[in-house]
Amino acid sequence: MPIKAAEYVDVDVTWLSWLLMPFLVTFLLPFAIVLLLYLTCLILYVYKLHRVKLRNAYGTDWRNAARYTVAAVWDAHGWIWHGYEVVGLENIPQDKPVLFVYYHGALPVDLYYFIAKIFLFNSRLVHTVADRFLFNIPGWSILTDVMRVIPGTVQTCSTILKEGNMLAISPGGVYEAQFGDSYYQLMWKNRVGFAKVALDAKVSVVPLFTKNIREAFRTVSCGRRMWSRIYAKTKLPMAPVYGGFPVKMITYVGEPIPYDGSLTPEELKLKVANALGDLIKKHQRIPGNITWALLERIRKKEVPPESKEL
Repeated sequence: MPIKAAEYVDVDVTWLSWLLMPFLVTFLLPFAIVLLLYLTCLILYVYKLHRVKLRNAYGTDWRNAARYTVAAVWDAHGWIWHGYEVVGLENIPQDKPVLFVYYHGALPVDLYYFIAKIFLFNSRLVHTVADRFLFNIPGWSILTDVMRVIPGTVQTCSTILKEGNMLAISPGGVYEAQFGDSYYQLMWKNRVGFAKVALDAKVSVVPLFTKNIREAFRTVSCGRRMWSRIYAKTKLPMAPVYGGFPVKMITYVGEPIPYDGSLTPEELKLKVANALGDLIKKHQRIPGNITWALLERIRKKEVPPESKEL
């Protein structure tokens, strides 16, 4: 019996859709994070427009009330999707300015979770330094304003710390986000700005590392030279990001590196890089493995450090 053309096309399209489904999902999940960021903006706009009623309800400035709601949303997302935890909160100096230096994943969702956790834990907001392209995204100005995100020069960062605030910087920045891989090598190049900030403000530096951040989101490895050339010319993160995998994520807070005026910026940079590298070696399986990171959501015990390298 001859097969009708319409029936043949229908079966073929169905088969193709199932084949492409995993590929589509892994690329669509990063857009879900962007959607969540826009939802954050929406919440902030609601607080801005209805601040009188909300101020009466919460008894605080609308920005502060909004931060609590946003922090609660991100904290819930981190717990539900990644079983997110923070280990080493006792290493954060209390009632003192501090500079956090962290490893930058393909998407820094771990930093969002960490900021939310700290704000809910002790009502202190961690100011953050972001790449300048972020400030040109339509609709995000309220996000950068309320959550205290700045482009960051040495002078402005130092001033924030001298005012008694906490600040988070990733020396690798967008470059590390785009071109880092599952081997978790730091890609700081010759950047010493964060060290100059710490020395000028006379503050401690606390290293941060989040286990499995590269297994949650990754950038495509093919065409890396092309993406690198595009980034060199435009300074825009154009390499496609995929993932959104619900891997176990734990942020480890390292021991604070106290201010030492005898150090040069280059010497302090090396000291911080070594401390962050030690956190990575101690807590991260190298190279990272998505399947193993997913299984860690089920496992109760951590893998011993000596067995983390394949």
